[in-house]
Amino acid sequence: MTRLSIRPYSLKQSESLRQSGLHPVLARLFAARGVADSSELATELPSLLPPAALLHIDKAAVFLADAIAANKKMVIVADYDCDGATACAVGLRGLRMLGAVVDYIVPNRFEYGYGLTPEIVALTAREKSPDIIVTVDNGIASIDGVAAANAMGIQVVITDHHLPADSLPDAAVIVNPNQPACGFPSKNLAGVGVMFYVLLALRAELRKRGVFDSQSQPKLDVLLDLVALGTVADVVKLDPNNRILVAQGLKRMRAGRMHAGVAALFRVAGREPRNASPFDLGFAVGPRLNAAGRLADMALGIECLTTDDEGRAWQIAQELNSINADRKDIERDMQDAALLHLDDFKAEASHTIAVFDQTWHQGVIGIVASRLKDKFFRPTITFAPGDEGLMKGSGRSIPGFHLRDALDLVSKHAPTLIQKFGGHAMAAGLTIRSVDFPAFQKAFEAVGQSWLKQEQLERIIETDGALEDAYFTTDFIDLLAAQVWGQGFAPPVFCDDFKLISQRILKERHLKMVLEKNGLRYDAIWFGHTDSFDDKVKVAFRLDVNEYNGVTKVQLLVEHVE
Repeated sequence: MTRLSIRPYSLKQSESLRQSGLHPVLARLFAARGVADSSELATELPSLLPPAALLHIDKAAVFLADAIAANKKMVIVADYDCDGATACAVGLRGLRMLGAVVDYIVPNRFEYGYGLTPEIVALTAREKSPDIIVTVDNGIASIDGVAAANAMGIQVVITDHHLPADSLPDAAVIVNPNQPACGFPSKNLAGVGVMFYVLLALRAELRKRGVFDSQSQPKLDVLLDLVALGTVADVVKLDPNNRILVAQGLKRMRAGRMHAGVAALFRVAGREPRNASPFDLGFAVGPRLNAAGRLADMALGIECLTTDDEGRAWQIAQELNSINADRKDIERDMQDAALLHLDDFKAEASHTIAVFDQTWHQGVIGIVASRLKDKFFRPTITFAPGDEGLMKGSGRSIPGFHLRDALDLVSKHAPTLIQKFGGHAMAAGLTIRSVDFPAFQKAFEAVGQSWLKQEQLERIIETDGALEDAYFTTDFIDLLAAQVWGQGFAPPVFCDDFKLISQRILKERHLKMVLEKNGLRYDAIWFGHTDSFDDKVKVAFRLDVNEYNGVTKVQLLVEHVE
C-alpha cells in the first residue's frame, strides 16, 4: 500500500525564512524540513562545527603529530565501500600533505570480512610492518583486532562513525561521534567526514608546534570532493554540518577542481561535473566505486582516488565501469531469484523478510535487500553462502525499525543464533550458521511483529503539496538544483490534481503522459510503470528539465499516481 501525504510546516518559520531573503517556495520547503533559521542553510566552511567538539580529537592530533615527528610508519586499514575508500584516500592524501609516512591496506571482503580483525592485523604486520594502524570507517567493534595489534606492539588509532557495542576496543585513541560521552552536535558524520576532521585537528596541532603557519600550511579543502562523495554515497543524514561538506565538495567539482579519479568516474558515467549534484554522487559515481568492493577488490577503487595520473585514473574508471555493469547483471538475476522465493510472500502476514539462495553473491546481497525493501516495504535481510557452514546476511530497513538494535535483541534472546553483527539504523550485516537460518527467520519476524504497527508497513510518499503555476520553469529548477538535497533532507516532491490528456507506453516499460492544470499542459513520465488511468489523477512528481533537439522544456518525473 502506498499513500501520499503532505509535509506539515510552520507558517511562522516559513515567513521568517522568506523575510531573510529566501525564495518563497524555498522558504516553505526548508521550513517543512525543520530549518528554523537561515544560519542552518550556511554552506561556507567557516560555518562547520569546530573539531574540538569531537571527543579525543585533540588527543588524536597530539598522538599523530608526535608520530610524524618521530618518523613512525602508519598504515591505514580501510573498509571496502565507497565511504571506506574515500576515507582511505582522504587519510592517505591528507596525512602525506602533513608530513606522515603512510601506506594503506584494504581487506578483501570475501577473505577477511569486515573491520580490523586479528587476521587483518597479522596481514598488515606481515606486508607493511607499521608502527601505527589507523582505521577508517571501521574499528569501533574490533576488540579482538586491537588486542592483537597491541600484543604485537602496534598502536591503533580508530576513526569510525558506526555504533559501538557495550564495550570499546583498547585503542590508543578513538575518534567517533557515536561513542559514549562524545558531545559532537552532529552524530551523522560519515567515516570520511571523521577522517577529514582528524586532519583539521592535526593541522592545527602542527601549526601550534610551528611546523606550519597559516600561510604555509597545506590546503585541506582540496580533499572536499572526496569528502562529499563518501558522505553522499554512505547515505548518512545530510544535517546542516554534512550539507556544508557536500556543498563545498560539489562546488569544487562544478568548478573542475577535483581529483583525477573523481573526474574520470564522472566521465565514464556520462555525467557533467559542471552540473554535479548529490544525485550524481549517489547514483552514478558512488556505485561505480562501490562495485570494486562488491565484486573485485576495493584496492582498485582506492587507487582510482589516490592517483594523480589522469591516464591511469581513466583506465581504472573504465575497469570500474565494466565491473559495475557485471554487478547490475548479477543483481538482476539475484532479484529475479528473490522474487521467486517470495512468490507466496503474503505482505499482510509478514512484518519482515529474510531470504537465502545458495547461488547468491556476497558482494551484491545488500543491493538486493535494498530493492526488495523498496518493493515490499519491509525490513529485509538477504543471505548468501559463506565459508564452513556459515552464511552472510546484509539488511536494509524502513523508518521506525532500527536494524542494528533489532539484531541486538535477537542476539540477546538467542545468544547462539548470530555469530557476529554490526551496522546502524537503516543498514546492517551479520553472519549466522546455515542450519540456523529458519530459527533466525522466526526470531527476526518476532522482533518485527513486536516493534512494527500495521500503519508503519504502509509506504508513505511525503510531498510538499502543490506548486504554483508560475514556478514550472527552468529557472526555478536551476534554483532547486543549486541546493543540497539528500538523505534526511529530501529533494522536493510536489503533488497536485491534474487532468490526464494522453497516456502511452514507451519501450514497453515507461508511462508517458500529458497532464493539464489550469489550462497549462505538462509532459510527464513515470519510469518502470505501465499502468493506465482515468482522466482525473492525483500525481506526485519532481521537476526535471528535458532537452530535445536543442529545445529545453520542463517535464514532470512521476513518483506516484492515484
